[in-house]
Amino acid sequence: MSDPQLLSAWAGHWTGAGTGVTVIVPPPGTVGSGEVRGGAPATREFALLDPTRLVDRVDAVVLSGGSAFGLAAGDGVLRELRARGSGFATPYGPVPIVVGMSLFDASVAGTPPAAADGKAALLAALSGEAFATGAVGAGAGATTGKWRGRADPGGVGVAQRAAGAASVVAVAVVNAWGDVITPTAPFTPNISEMSEEKPFVAGNTTIAVLLTDARLSKNDCFLLAQSGHTGFARALHPAHSRYDGDAVVALATGEVAEADLDLIRGVAAEVMAEAIQNAVLI
Repeated sequence: MSDPQLLSAWAGHWTGAGTGVTVIVPPPGTVGSGEVRGGAPATREFALLDPTRLVDRVDAVVLSGGSAFGLAAGDGVLRELRARGSGFATPYGPVPIVVGMSLFDASVAGTPPAAADGKAALLAALSGEAFATGAVGAGAGATTGKWRGRADPGGVGVAQRAAGAASVVAVAVVNAWGDVITPTAPFTPNISEMSEEKPFVAGNTTIAVLLTDARLSKNDCFLLAQSGHTGFARALHPAHSRYDGDAVVALATGEVAEADLDLIRGVAAEVMAEAIQNAVLI
C-alpha cells in the first residue's frame, strides 16, 4: 500500500452526482469507540463501539450520503478488506469491523451510494490519492443552514493539532440543520429566523471521525468521541437537533504510549470545531 494520508491511517473518497463515500482505514490494531447525539442517526455496527462490547478494534469507518440506503457502501469495504485478510479472527475467516455513518442528501430520491462505491473509496484511500476536502466524497451533496430555510455549502473538512507528544486529526462531513459558526459568521441567536419548512425535506446530519496516534483504551476512545461532540457544539448552531444524526467515531492507533487523555480530549474539541469550519471555509 501507499503512504497513509492522515497520520498512520488511509483515507479516500468516491464522489458521485450530489452524493458520495469517504472511507478511513486505520492501521491494524486500532482501538475505537463512538457516540451518537443527534436524534435521527443512520449507522452501521455502532453498537459494537460501546465500551462494554467484546470487540475493541475497528478496521474501517465509512461515511456516506444516501441516509439508510447509503449504508450499503460499507458492504463493499467489508468484502474487500476480508479479501485482503483484515478483520476480527474467527474459525471461518476474518470478519472486518466496518463502522458506517450516513447523512441525508438528495440521493435518497435517486441513486444513493452502493457497495461498489464504498469499494472505490477504499481503493482510492489505499492508492495514496490525495485526500481532498469540500464538496467531495460523503460531503458532495451536503448543505447547512436549513433551520433558516437556507442551503448554504457544506462538505468535508479536516484539521490537525498536536496534543503533547501525540497528534489529533478530525475529519468532519458537515450537512447540518444548523449554521456553521466561523470567525466571519459568528453566532447570531435569532430564533425568529427558524424556517417553518419540515427539516427532513432538505436532509441533515454531521458525521465525523477523530483520529489520534495516542495509545488509548476503548473507554478512553468513548470519552474522546464525547469531546468531539463538544466541538460540534462550538462550531454548529444548533447542534445535535432531533433532525440531525450527529455521530462521532474516535480511533486510537497507539504509536504514542505516553499520552495525556485529558489534554487529548481538550485538543479534540478544538480540532473538531476547526474541521467543521474548514468544511465551509475552503
